[in-house]
Amino acid sequence: MPLTIYHNPRCTKSRQTLELLESKGLTPTVVEYLKTPLSAAELARIVKLLGVPASAILRKAEAKEAGIDPSALNEKDLIAAMAKHPAVIERPIVVNGAKAAVGRPPENVLKIL
Repeated sequence: MPLTIYHNPRCTKSRQTLELLESKGLTPTVVEYLKTPLSAAELARIVKLLGVPASAILRKAEAKEAGIDPSALNEKDLIAAMAKHPAVIERPIVVNGAKAAVGRPPENVLKIL
């Protein structure tokens, strides 16, 4: 899989991460995940690449607004809820082959390049 950034152009950290990648001469595939939501299977694959539970990439305030209680859901159901409500997913996420990183701070993605 090519270098991909799951991006929200309204997010400062997401824009900074994209700019950082481009400053390194890279041209990632940009997926605006709010316009093109990830399937539960895609999200599960990304969570696995990150090596963290799904709750680690859950935006808590947005989850509360969406009525998602991570303590009441198993991993599979939480991923399904995140796929249904993509605004609750932390951003940006960069995937490079079999590696992934959350761009918070943007420099986190440098370790997977």
